[in-house]
Amino acid sequence: MTYRMPTFSVRRHAGIALLALLALSAALSLAGCNRNGGETGVVAESAPPPAPMQAAAGYAGGMAMKDQRMRSVEPAAEPSASEAQQDGTPLERFLAVRQDLSVEVPAEQLADAWGKVRDLCGTLKCELLSSSLLRETPQQPGNAMLEMRVEPADVDRLLGGLAGVASVVSHTTTSEDKTAEVIDVEARIKNRTEFRDSLRVMLRDTVTKRTMTDLLAIQRTLSDTQAELDAIATQRKVLAQQTSKQHIQIQFTAKRALVSSGDGYSPMRNALRNAGSVLSESVGSLITFIAAVLPWLLLVVLPLGWLARVLWRRRRAS
Repeated sequence: MTYRMPTFSVRRHAGIALLALLALSAALSLAGCNRNGGETGVVAESAPPPAPMQAAAGYAGGMAMKDQRMRSVEPAAEPSASEAQQDGTPLERFLAVRQDLSVEVPAEQLADAWGKVRDLCGTLKCELLSSSLLRETPQQPGNAMLEMRVEPADVDRLLGGLAGVASVVSHTTTSEDKTAEVIDVEARIKNRTEFRDSLRVMLRDTVTKRTMTDLLAIQRTLSDTQAELDAIATQRKVLAQQTSKQHIQIQFTAKRALVSSGDGYSPMRNALRNAGSVLSESVGSLITFIAAVLPWLLLVVLPLGWLARVLWRRRRAS
């Protein structure tokens, strides 16, 4: 005898199995969606931002690329003097020293003393800037002047030679600190030199393709940079002259003889001393007066005198 399961029982088990398969399939689908969503979020967070829009083609694009290259080549700003000494190294001082002297020399020795000091400058590390000599005349006293730049090692020799021929009346020394200015100028020279060399490398570069506008802009910038570098180099030379040598100016004056109290004031001595000049001035004044009166004497006084004499004779005769 064969046993058969009821039909409704088989169908119920088949429906339960089908529902279980559907539930498992839905669970797997949800798990896969969550996993894909998490990976997509991570990729979205780590992805870089989109590239910026490129410059338009043609002249605008070329100028934009040129400006960007120029900014990449342009060096950093020059360091100041305060930044230059932050490394702790001792800072070299640059001082512009000036000495002004006033000396007295006997009137008859003034020209000789002036010439000796000028010749002494020629034997030392000395640069003569200007010189002048005014000899004594009856109307004005004599004086002279020397202006020089002298190496610090030879300053004492020059002043020693000056003391041997003249008496120093006043001596003034002043100094001006040029350290900050020198450091700034040297930093600018270094910065401009590096920038100029970078521009030259760009002009010699044959690999990178550049338009004619870019090449002309680089050439113009190179010319301006070289002109600026030349001006800064000239400024550095001037500073070197001011700080490496001392500026010395010597004023020579004639020594005046002071009258001692024992001699006193003598009018007769002064009159005899000035008699010659007074007589000369008097004779000169007389000559001037005669020259001024003589024409009027001939043209006016003599004719009037003759007419007066004729009238007087007629009246006497009548």
